[in-house]
This record gives sequence, C-alpha cells and structure tokens, in this order.
Amino acid sequence: MPCGLFGAAVPATPRLHMSDVIPSAQMPASPLLAVVVPVRNEAENIAPLVAEISAALADVAHEIIYIDDGSTDGTAQALASVAAVTPTLRVLRHAASCGQSAAIVSGVRAARAEWIATLDGDGQNDPADIPAMWAFVQAEPENARLLAAGWRVTRKDTQVKRLSSRWANRIRAGLLGDETPDTGCGLKLFPRALFLELPPFDHMHRYLPALVLRVGGRVVSRPVNHRPRTRGVSNYGTLDRALVGITDLMGVMWLQRRWKRPQLLPARDQ
Repeated sequence: MPCGLFGAAVPATPRLHMSDVIPSAQMPASPLLAVVVPVRNEAENIAPLVAEISAALADVAHEIIYIDDGSTDGTAQALASVAAVTPTLRVLRHAASCGQSAAIVSGVRAARAEWIATLDGDGQNDPADIPAMWAFVQAEPENARLLAAGWRVTRKDTQVKRLSSRWANRIRAGLLGDETPDTGCGLKLFPRALFLELPPFDHMHRYLPALVLRVGGRVVSRPVNHRPRTRGVSNYGTLDRALVGITDLMGVMWLQRRWKRPQLLPARDQ
C-alpha cells in the first residue's frame, strides 16, 4: 500500500501482519509503560536492543512493541527469535513500508499501557535513560498532557548530520515556537491518550512537541545519552530529509494556524 507525504493520501491504519507471537497469558497483567520501537532493516540491532530495554525496565511493569515497517532483510526472523524468549515483546508487521511515523502510530494504537516511550531501532538511543525519564513524568503533579522529549546534548553522528540538525532545529523552533532543542531525538515519553489526540501524518514524529503544544499540552526536554551506530546502515539521508522537511514544516504551520484551543468556563459560569 503506497504512503504519501503530508497532505497526501496517508492511510490512517497501514495494513498489518499482526504477529502477536507471545500468548497474552505470558504478558504482564497490566503494563504501566509500553516501549514502542519502529524498525526497518535493523536485523542486527534487534536482539541487543531488546535485551537493553528489558534490563533497563526490570523494575517496571512494561511491554515492548516492535513494528517491522516492511523490512526486506532478516528483521522479521530476528524478531521472531527474540520474541520466543522474551515474554514482554510483541511484534507487529506492516505489509509494506509506510514510514517511521506510521509505525509509531501502529505501535501506540496497539499498546495496552497508558504511557508510551519511543525509541529508534538503530541502538543510538540509550534505553538506560528511560527509567529516569519515567520517574520524572510520574513525579510531575499534572502529567496527563506532558511530553518528555529526549535532548541529545552530545551527538554521536557525523559532522554533516550534526550541523544539518542544528540548523533544522533553529529554523523549526523559530517558525513553530515549540521551544524544543532536539525534536529529532527518538526517545520520548508521553501518555497514550495524549498522542491519540494528534493528527497522524507522514513524519509527524519529528513534530511531536509542536503538535502537543497545539492541543494544549506541555513539553519538557530532558538531556539523554546518544550513541554511535555500531550495526546496520541508516535508512535516512541528509538531503532527502531536508527536502521533505520543508513540506512538513509548512504543513505543521498550517495546522497551528487553523486551530484555536477552546478555554472552558468553570461549571458555575456556564
């Protein structure tokens, strides 16, 4: 099934091969946190990253949801092998690649937990940062509309990627006013219900802070670790990401301008 850019025909629900390979009886009765990991052609990173997530959240009732976004390598086989020995792991497969945002949407919709943490599947986000972020959001008095966004203070990417991201963040922050230094970090934590209020579109994952602010939410950036890629090959190029980013940015600006948040009066004044 083809997937379009912002404003084009993006399927609200990509066609899935649902492979809940772990019987529900073996899953935690009521997970508090779901870790959603979108992947495409990341076979070498599956087992190491799942092991890290499991170790980091050993003291938190959790589920791990991997979404295989139409991989053509051995990702499906690697996921099946790891799921066979990891009771908390659930696996969903898109019948065709629809992009990272569509994979995240599929994962969040399938989650049973009320809170979601997202991670990139390349191993550059550190799962060891999740417990501190989880403790932070749970300590916040009004967290039902809170997005905690990872901030890769020390990037472990090429100089070209670091410079392009720096300029992209400045331009985006200036135009959208999202007050977020690093929207490209894959590590984010938020309530599932809040995410489901947001309009789904291709590449929406790069604009979550602006989208959350648009619906009256709050965004807090938290410094996190960033690691170099040690296995596999990146699915993104600098030029193609920059070109599509212009269209996405204009689209999010349009969304901001076409919505006014109602302010409800107290019940006694209605």
